[in-house]
Amino acid sequence: MPTVSVIVPVRNEARSVERTLRLLLTQDFPRDHYEVIVADGASTDATVPLVRRLQAEFPNLHLVFNPGRFSSAGRNVAIRHATKDVAVVVDGHCHVPDRDYLKNLSAAFAASEADCLGRPQPLDVPDPTPFQRAVSAARGSRLGHNPDSDIFSAEPKFVAPQSTAVAYSRAVFHRVGLFDEAFDACEDVEFNERVHAAGLSCYFTPAVKVVYEPRAGFRALFYQLSRYGLGRAKLAFKHPRSLSVPALVPPLWAGWAVFGGLLGLVVPYVGWAWAASLLLYAAVLVAAGVVLGRGKPRGVGRRVPAVFVAIHFGFAWGFWKEVAKQLRGRIKFRSPHNPAATGAR
Repeated sequence: MPTVSVIVPVRNEARSVERTLRLLLTQDFPRDHYEVIVADGASTDATVPLVRRLQAEFPNLHLVFNPGRFSSAGRNVAIRHATKDVAVVVDGHCHVPDRDYLKNLSAAFAASEADCLGRPQPLDVPDPTPFQRAVSAARGSRLGHNPDSDIFSAEPKFVAPQSTAVAYSRAVFHRVGLFDEAFDACEDVEFNERVHAAGLSCYFTPAVKVVYEPRAGFRALFYQLSRYGLGRAKLAFKHPRSLSVPALVPPLWAGWAVFGGLLGLVVPYVGWAWAASLLLYAAVLVAAGVVLGRGKPRGVGRRVPAVFVAIHFGFAWGFWKEVAKQLRGRIKFRSPHNPAATGAR
């Protein structure tokens, strides 16, 4: 049974980190067979005092400083301190479902002999608000996440690692390196692209699922998805083959929603098509609210359309923002006034 290093990158997670750490530190797994390494990215709240207090109770809890602040840098700092056979990443605001989590994870590595493990990441937290229920329902639907992803699946199988791999044997890091610290989002997908390119295997199993907490409001959800969109665009510039049609749909739709309306002011036929497409989009979201709200508490279904707007347009905003940044950087690099572009010394 492989021993386990649990990597927990955090920054300002005082609201939830103690609950997550206690669930990890009270696992039904030999204490000397695992360690929990918290990488703190310069938190300004009570995260660090909370972790230090738990260290007095649990000798296998370690705290390291992440000067890079990003989750990607925190993962790397913790991995450099890891001493066990395999490493698994658990965010500081996750819900670990049971005390057998690490036992199941170690057993899955042993049974599958895979290089890495993938897991489901549902959003069905205990006692959610109506908005959080709406987020969970929307994100679990085909309108709310990339259909190529298995994160809401429940079927054990070997899969491509890009969207699901979160646990790795130490040999993986020796083979493909560490996480790219230029990424503030989608660093896991970028890393898994390299895992896939190296021909390493990934076994997906519901036995190691964790539950993520949905954002509690429209603004927070929009910001979260904008970071996803930003990361996906950055990923596409680094690994062009990673760009898929489903990832392009929200940015293209948002572009049409904005510029199609402007063009419609001077070209009437375009304006009619633009108006019809927006009405159809609204009708689809309302219908989705009715379908996804069935059997759920009052208020969930009527929040679903707003949740989809945050998902689609938040992702698109981040995506186009990063595209603009990348293009500006390339134009600047090729400028005749740039010594690096002209070969000047």
